[in-house]
Amino acid sequence: MKKTALVTGASSGIGREIAIELNRRGYDLIISARREDRLRELKEQLKGEVTVIPADLSDTEQCRELYRKASGRNVSVLVNNAGFGDIGQFSSTDLEKELKMIDVNCKAVHILTKLFLRDFQKRNRGYILNVASSAGLMAGGPMMASYYATKSYVVNMTCAVNEELRRARSRVQLSALCPGPVDTEFNDVAGCSFGVKSISPRICAVNAVDGLFAGKMIIVPEKLLGVGTVAARLLPKRALLFITGNIQHKKIK
Repeated sequence: MKKTALVTGASSGIGREIAIELNRRGYDLIISARREDRLRELKEQLKGEVTVIPADLSDTEQCRELYRKASGRNVSVLVNNAGFGDIGQFSSTDLEKELKMIDVNCKAVHILTKLFLRDFQKRNRGYILNVASSAGLMAGGPMMASYYATKSYVVNMTCAVNEELRRARSRVQLSALCPGPVDTEFNDVAGCSFGVKSISPRICAVNAVDGLFAGKMIIVPEKLLGVGTVAARLLPKRALLFITGNIQHKKIK
């Protein structure tokens, strides 16, 4: 039986590399993003059956339509990668951009996770990878308040449903990918630059797929970052917010 994976946000960065990695492991693909030309370029590099479905996941109806188009194709892996960020004082950042961020980072992930999870539970098999961020493991992110909040939503929802599946002894696996800085187009969209060394999207993707298939609930590609996020939980919340805020100020271009 053919193995099929659906990857959102596949036009660049982490999503593109995860699609390539899954294809390398024998999966046919359904790739989705807003930029159809980028998806067509990626399709030419892949093997097997590759279906391109352009979609703007800030639109709830397009999320549902993506599910309808993909649900009859024996999808066994869902990668919710589409997302973006922004930086600046909360009182000054653009409200419409933030609402669209919430739609893509939270509502689209919620919709697609729920709809495909129901199918996977009926078959008692399947994998869902929700791409969050190390930001989702922190107390909050001054200067990136909305972005941190959206990624916290993804992490907390993923972990809660993972526990529901564990208690039900389900064979469906749900994981959250929580990388630190990755060298992608994220910086340009968010209008910031990282103050620390980034890992490549390729390294992130390989670790993500390995972690998903190994059954990890939280996948942190960088070992040192994993230690750091654990240590951060021991700090008082005010101290952690102060440290995070200093880091974010240094990101602004």
